[in-house]
Amino acid sequence: MWKRALLIALLLGATSPSARAPVDREPTIAGVRVFYGPRPGVDGVDEDLIGRASRRIDMTAYVLSDRRVIDALAGAARRGVRVRLYLDPEQNGPRAGAPGGKLNELLRQPGVEARVKSASGDLMHLKSYQVDGRWLRSGSANFSFSGEARQDNDIVIVESVDAAGAYAARFEEIWARRDNGKFAP
Repeated sequence: MWKRALLIALLLGATSPSARAPVDREPTIAGVRVFYGPRPGVDGVDEDLIGRASRRIDMTAYVLSDRRVIDALAGAARRGVRVRLYLDPEQNGPRAGAPGGKLNELLRQPGVEARVKSASGDLMHLKSYQVDGRWLRSGSANFSFSGEARQDNDIVIVESVDAAGAYAARFEEIWARRDNGKFAP
């Protein structure tokens, strides 16, 4: 749904400049903001959006290792936001870090739940989340320092109840899979 809205907006030329610096050159198109990295400020896009959450965040992540993103999720949980993470199986183990690592600290926060896709299936390659049923974040950038600050990637923020709702429905489907595992670093 959001891809169709983006295409229509591009065809109609409905663009307006963003008011946020330092990534103020990024376009806003019919409620869609597109960020291209590496570029100063792109690594703070997720931190800003997560900071807006007041009720819930549902995230699918191939990689979740960026300390700023993890800290922002922990801050949301401390504010009473329900945080659910659906992770690739490789997040279990070495990537999660030793006991006491940032991801482990996040998972000890009240209101934070994590499930891991079955290791027997394909990768959990989504890099997306929805915030409060209002915003959808997607794109090619992993939730890692290099994915957001060093690699050629994009982050797409869609302000749309329909787009966030479609993602939330898909999230519920994958969250409910019988062969999901528990996060156990």
